[in-house]
This record gives sequence, C-alpha cells and structure tokens, in this order.
Amino acid sequence: MSWRKKRHQKTAKERNRYDADEYLDEKVSLFNVKRVLGYLIKAQGPLKLSLFFSILASLASLVGPLFIKRALDEAVPNKDIRLLLIMALFLTASIIVSIALGAIRNILVARAGAGIIHDIRYDLFSHLQKLSFNFFDSRPHGKIFVRVVPYVNSVSDALSNGIINFIIEVLNIIFIIFFMYQVSPQLATVTILGLPIFALFIWIIKPAQRKAWQDVSNKGANLNAYVQESIDGVKVTQAFDRQEKNLGIIDKLTNERNKVWMKAIYISNTVWFSTETISQLVFSFVYIMGVYWMVPMASFGMILVMGNYTWRFWQPIINLANIYNTFITAMAYLDRIFDTIAEPVTIKDIPNASEFPFVRGHIEFKNVSFSYDGKHKVLNNINFDAHPGQSIAIVGPTGAGKTTIVNLLSRFYNIEEGQVLVDGQDIMKVTLHSLRSQMGIMLQDSFLFTGTIADNIRYGKLNATDEEIKAAAQLIGAHQFIEKLPQGYDTPITERGGGISAGERQLLAFTRTLISNPRILILDEATSSIDTGTEQLVQEGIKALMKGRTSFIIAHRLSTIRGCTKIMFISDGEIVESGTHEELMALKGRYYELCLAQYG
Repeated sequence: MSWRKKRHQKTAKERNRYDADEYLDEKVSLFNVKRVLGYLIKAQGPLKLSLFFSILASLASLVGPLFIKRALDEAVPNKDIRLLLIMALFLTASIIVSIALGAIRNILVARAGAGIIHDIRYDLFSHLQKLSFNFFDSRPHGKIFVRVVPYVNSVSDALSNGIINFIIEVLNIIFIIFFMYQVSPQLATVTILGLPIFALFIWIIKPAQRKAWQDVSNKGANLNAYVQESIDGVKVTQAFDRQEKNLGIIDKLTNERNKVWMKAIYISNTVWFSTETISQLVFSFVYIMGVYWMVPMASFGMILVMGNYTWRFWQPIINLANIYNTFITAMAYLDRIFDTIAEPVTIKDIPNASEFPFVRGHIEFKNVSFSYDGKHKVLNNINFDAHPGQSIAIVGPTGAGKTTIVNLLSRFYNIEEGQVLVDGQDIMKVTLHSLRSQMGIMLQDSFLFTGTIADNIRYGKLNATDEEIKAAAQLIGAHQFIEKLPQGYDTPITERGGGISAGERQLLAFTRTLISNPRILILDEATSSIDTGTEQLVQEGIKALMKGRTSFIIAHRLSTIRGCTKIMFISDGEIVESGTHEELMALKGRYYELCLAQYG
C-alpha cells in the first residue's frame, strides 16, 4: 500500500476529531478543474460580455502611449500646437473610454461571480441534504459548515474575477508585445527576455505553495470545528469549569493556524517579490539599451514609449502572479468543497423505485442483521411483524440496538442483511419520499429551528393552518404553556429552542410529529424530558394518535409503554422476550427484572 493511501486511511479513521487534519491530494485534481469549468460554462453569458469589454478597454488603454510618442517626436520638436492638442485629446479619450469599459466589465464580472457562488453553494447544500447519517456522524459539524459558507466565499473572486483577469492579462501581454514590436523590435526582445526566468521560478515554487495553502485550509477547519463544538457545549464547559482548559486548546489551534498562514504568506510574497525584482531589472535594462546602445536608432519618444510598454508588459505578469496566488489558495478550498459534493449518496432510490400508495401499516422484519462499521453487528437476525393499529414498544439496555431498528425502518441506513417490509413491499425498492412522507418520526434530540413556535410546529406540515396547529398542540398538551408565552404561538425561539425548557421542547417536537398525520409513528424517547404531570397529558395525546396507526415506541420510562400491544426486550442485538406487559411480567424474565429495578 502506498504512503498516500495509508495517510488517507489513517485520516479517515481519525477525521471525527477536531484536531485531525483531513487528507488532500498534493497535485491539482483535473476532475476538480473540470467541475470549475462546468460552473464557468453556466455563467458564460456575462463572462463573455465582460471579456469583450475587457478587450476593448485594454486596447483603448494601449493606444495611449502611441499618442504620447507622436506628440514628443512630432508635435513638440515642430512646435505644432494643433497636433499636440489633438494628441492630448485622443489620449484623454482613450483613458475615459478605458475607464468606462472597465466599469461595465466589473459589473458583469460581479454578476457572474454571484451566479457561480450561488450555484456552488446550492449544489453543496443540496448534496448535504442527501448524505446519510454516517457522513455527519464521522466528522465534526464545524468542518462541514466551513465548506458551505467561508470556503465558498473564499473562491468567489478566483472563479469569476480571477478567470476573466487571467484571460485579459494574457491577451494584454499579447497586445503589448504586438505594440512593442511595432515601435522597436530590438527593445521588445530585451523586454521579454525575463520571462523564462520567471516561468522557471514559478514552476519550482508551485508545489510548496499549494501544500502551504492546503495546510492553512486544514488548520482553519480544525479551529472552526473546535469553536463550533465549544459554542454548542458552552453550558457543559461552564458547569465543569473548563474555561481555562478550553482557552489553552483554542490558543494552541490558533497558533498552529497562524504558523501555517505566515508560511503560506511568505511563499506567496516570494512570488510577488520575484516578479517585481525581475520586472524592475528588465525595465532598467531597456533604458540602458535604448540610451547607450541604440541611440542612432531610438528617438526620445521611442525610448519613453518603450519604457511605458515595458512597465505595461510586466504589470500583467505581476497581476498573473497575484492571480496565480489566488488560484492556488482557492484550489485548497475547492478541493474540500468538491470532495464533499463527490461524497457518495448511499441512502437513495434504486433505479425504477416504485411509489408507495397509501400505507396501511403492516410492518415485517425478516432476518434483519446490521452493523455500522461492517464488522460488529448491532442487530442479529431480527424477526417480528406489526399489524395496522398495533403499538410496539422496544425496551432494553443502552446500546442494545433499539434505535437502530427504527432507523432501519425509516431507511436512515441501508439494510445489509434480510428485509424490512411495509404492506408486503421491500422498503429498499420504494422511493424515500413516498415512505417517509407517511411516517412521523420523533428522535431523541428534540431539535428546534430558529423561528416562531408556530413555524416549528408547521415544519411537520408546511400548509398547516393556525387552527390545525392549535388543535395538535391541545391534543399533546403543549397548548397550555404556549398560551402563557409573551406572544403565544408567534413567540420567537432561537436555535435548538433556547428560552424554553427541555420538556417544552419535547412537547413542541411531539406536536410537530402529530400534525404530519403519519401512518407509521415512531417515538424515540418521546417523553424522556417531560415531568410526570405533563406526561399524563401526553399519554392521552399518544393514545389518540396511535389509533389506527402502527406505532413504535422506545422508552426507558416504562409507564409510557404498559398499554402497548406488544413489548419487545432487545439485548445484544436480539429479541430475547416479546409479549404484552402482563405476559412478560408473568414470565419473570429480563423485562420483569427491569420493572422491579425501576419501580421496586
């Protein structure tokens, strides 16, 4: 196995750490370059127009020195005031036209850049919506976020303005060479002699520069991941008085980022310094050649104009060096962005997947086995069935595989062995939308979004009316606390439901599930944060909701599941007991022991 593959595998295993650098190819990926071209083609309309106006602006600017040459060589020696004024007028016109066309070009480039960035960010975010839980479980969320916003912003200028400027500067060099050879072929040849030296320098420094900016990308992502993790866990940090420890970690990560940043800046500035040095040497050499070696052939106006063209010739090269620096920096970010877009979507519809009709709710698990890592089985040969209107409770110790069962039913993960059937249809052969749109799922994490109380409830049914929202809240018992809030259902809440209690967050999440009117109901620890008094209200809502629906309830609080049609005790990925509450209590097995431990 090559060193690069070993490095990649090692990084993949450790990528869930905020301080683990992610792997990137040392060479520019041609596949990613093709992706960039694809986005440029989409914006080709404004880009072509901007290129056209850029060429006109460049030509308008380059004819200016010719007016100066004629003024110095003809008008001044002959004291021709009329010709001098005409040349001054033409020079002024060329400057004004160049500025005006350049302004139009800048507007077009900005419009193209905005379109390109919109397309990249949309494609990236759209792809993230389709990725499986495994992708998000295996890396810090801060490293994902930094790709969607800061990285995309960082490549904006390189993909729009940078590409256009690159073409324009190359054309400028060609135009300038043409004009220089029209004025003095000898001095023009002297001017371009520095190019091979500059090209050799760029070729030598390129690998080190790309590696330096990849390191900046890595350390920046690590820092962003830790900052986001720290913000999410700020309450735990303060509870355990870990502020000083965390400050030490952020200081270390910041210093690492600053160190690689300064190294990248030194290398990039070397490119700029070398370009400036070579250009100044060539500029001086042109004057030396013109004054001392070519006096018989060169007029004062010719030498002045050639000096102007020499400066203009190396100015695009300096600009190209800056564009090169920008492009190298952008590629370090583009690698991250395109690697994410290239991440395979493992949970998706198979070709010709069928649409689920109205779900009745007959669920069957047939010889289902599953592992998250491909080695250690979390479920082992699970078999059971549930009929419409039945309520199935799943209990057992932590890590037994309870949540995995409902995750497979929801197709959050692909089934490795066996089959899960709904109304006799294999859920791997139907579309995800037709399956999940008829399921109501409340996970352990009662995540709420920034917005109002009503907005969060309406997340379960986008076209729900205010009356439907209120009815669902009353059914679940959330209406009482909502009415006491300052603005009732229009009360704004922050991300994750800041400002309301954990129990109230769960009530809102449960109401959100209720309003979707699901055919299959999944409640994963739905009452874990609800007090005993509130739970009695919720139980009435649960009973009303479960009527006519197939329901799966995972709960450690056994009072929630006593009335379920069937209770399955899961241990080590297997169903060790199954029956009603009364049957399992009479059996005096694992469930009986669990009840004794909880209620004495």
